[in-house]
Amino acid sequence: MARTKQQTEDQNVVSLKTLTKSSVWDIQENDVFRMIEAGVKDAEIRENLRHFIDMVRNAFEIVELPADVAAPVKKSHEKRGYKVGSIKFDDQTKVVWALKKKPILRVTDLSYENIRHITAAKLMEVIDRNFGGGWDSLSQSIQDIILSGFDISTTTLPKDRLHKKGGMYEKKVDDGYEVLEIAKGNWVEAIFAKLKPEQEKPRMKFSDENEGDDGEDNEDEDFEVEDNYKNHDDVDEVEEPDDDEITEDNYSTMMDLGSDDPDDEAAQLADYVDE
Repeated sequence: MARTKQQTEDQNVVSLKTLTKSSVWDIQENDVFRMIEAGVKDAEIRENLRHFIDMVRNAFEIVELPADVAAPVKKSHEKRGYKVGSIKFDDQTKVVWALKKKPILRVTDLSYENIRHITAAKLMEVIDRNFGGGWDSLSQSIQDIILSGFDISTTTLPKDRLHKKGGMYEKKVDDGYEVLEIAKGNWVEAIFAKLKPEQEKPRMKFSDENEGDDGEDNEDEDFEVEDNYKNHDDVDEVEEPDDDEITEDNYSTMMDLGSDDPDDEAAQLADYVDE
């Protein structure tokens, strides 16, 4: 797959610590040997080496060979597309690995992690191998994976109308779509695919509370806390009575603070205990 200059630069700085289930599909066998050999010098990586190797296994087949692997065995693996190399973990430990990037040949090889790491042309090849059944022959889960990385549209027309000048076929091709044609008797299903542009994940913006009239955003303007109890018709506000307005009618609504006579209070308490 052709790589942009930016992708190449990003690959140059990738390491085991920054590797993800998705970015591992961007690296090659030589990169794996290089990163592990450099990574084992880091104590944190040595302690979690199994985790990083499992990350590599998401995109690579790993075959461990004897440290003194014979030349014929090495050559046999290389003929099958493996890259054979050795990794020195420490002064006493050395392993020989045969590595090969997992091929994406069938629709069942597609995943959310690798779907954006193939071209539209490669996707058409994979779909074409699916028994020639067309888009509707794919399971919903496979369709969802493909749609997460590609814009897909389809049309089914008679053979003599599919390539009509100015029609959908011509417009899609001019717009950069790859096309797969699947014959269905006298009709043809055309599947159009184009890699979706990378979208940056939205992030919440938190402004500094000291920002104000200097042209920058103010936190009070970005975030307004709604008063859920303000101006609600079903919430009645209770006003405290004014001392000047206390009458016999409203006095009963106020708290009875009891008698000023301590003996009377003691008697009331005794009655409460007896009850």
